Amino acid sequence: MANSVHTNTGAMVALQNLNATTRELSVTQSRINTGLKVAKAQDNGAIYNIAQQQRSENSAYNAVADGLNRAKSIADVALAAGEALSDIFTQMREKAVAASDPSISATSRAAYDSEFKALRDQVPSIIANAVFDGANILGGGTSLTFQANTTGSQTITVPTLDLQLGTGAGTTPASPPADVYLGAASDLSTATLAATSRDQVVASLTYINSELARLGAAAKRVENHAIFVSKLQDAITGGIGNLVDADLASESAKLQSLQVKQQLGTQALSIANQTPQSILSLFRN
Repeated sequence: MANSVHTNTGAMVALQNLNATTRELSVTQSRINTGLKVAKAQDNGAIYNIAQQQRSENSAYNAVADGLNRAKSIADVALAAGEALSDIFTQMREKAVAASDPSISATSRAAYDSEFKALRDQVPSIIANAVFDGANILGGGTSLTFQANTTGSQTITVPTLDLQLGTGAGTTPASPPADVYLGAASDLSTATLAATSRDQVVASLTYINSELARLGAAAKRVENHAIFVSKLQDAITGGIGNLVDADLASESAKLQSLQVKQQLGTQALSIANQTPQSILSLFRN
């Protein structure tokens, strides 16, 4: 290789190597700072695309999870109210059975009738207050449908129950019971009316408990799917991490190595830059 003051090949090679080391060092420092080996599209376009798609999917599942949590809350409120209704009907049955005994005194019958009516009149109030986020599924109407995935192709239905008292003094129970037969004006004022109310309460209680069992099954399904969605989101998050997360232990070791390499490259460039100085010795006396 010719000695020249115009072209210093050794310095150019040393500078190229130093620049390459500096670029590697910049990449390693970026990975340590962000914790990501693929932080932007230019790091790895294909992996970045996959990761962004999965981040979008995971974000969409947040909305699904919110909907399922709302469904569970609506069902929980309705179940709490329904259980209270079941307890009230159980108490009303006790009063009706006692009042249907023709041998009791008028005073006792009046007391049972008063207690029965007080319990009966609680039913509409309990149903009216069984509301969560504007939804009440104990007063009849159409069932509520909630998204089960991010595309809306799968749904979960929460049934709407009609546990309202019948009009007037109620209706004759069907077999099997398929309604709330006790009426808003049912009473125990006579032994005959008490016997009628007793049969209505028994049939109504059977219906209410069967409907609560149906709602409970739907609520359990919602809860199980919410757990699945949570696990699915964790799996997606883990998968994204496998694609883009940096191995910080490895990057830390690499950082130390590149820093030493950079220092050596700087010294090598300094030495290479001194080469043209040797030409001056050729012109000394």
